[in-house]
Amino acid sequence: MRLYVGNLTWSATEEEVRTLFETVGAVESVALITDRETGRSRGFAFVEMSPEDAQKAMQELDGHDVGGRNLRVNEAQERQERRPRY
Repeated sequence: MRLYVGNLTWSATEEEVRTLFETVGAVESVALITDRETGRSRGFAFVEMSPEDAQKAMQELDGHDVGGRNLRVNEAQERQERRPRY
């Protein structure tokens, strides 16, 4: 199951996100989303876990304080198609 993890600090790393989520279960992958131009974190990531571990992560980590920020953890939604700008 793919989870959306929002409200991360700008300094968060994939390893820090992985370490946090491994406290509740096995992590299959972590993708920290970065700005194309600066390479800096955009404040959110996607984490893949088994459905059982993902449910546990949502219950235990949603609202969890990390670096003074409350994480948002929920099931990732499919990306909506964007209309091109003209």
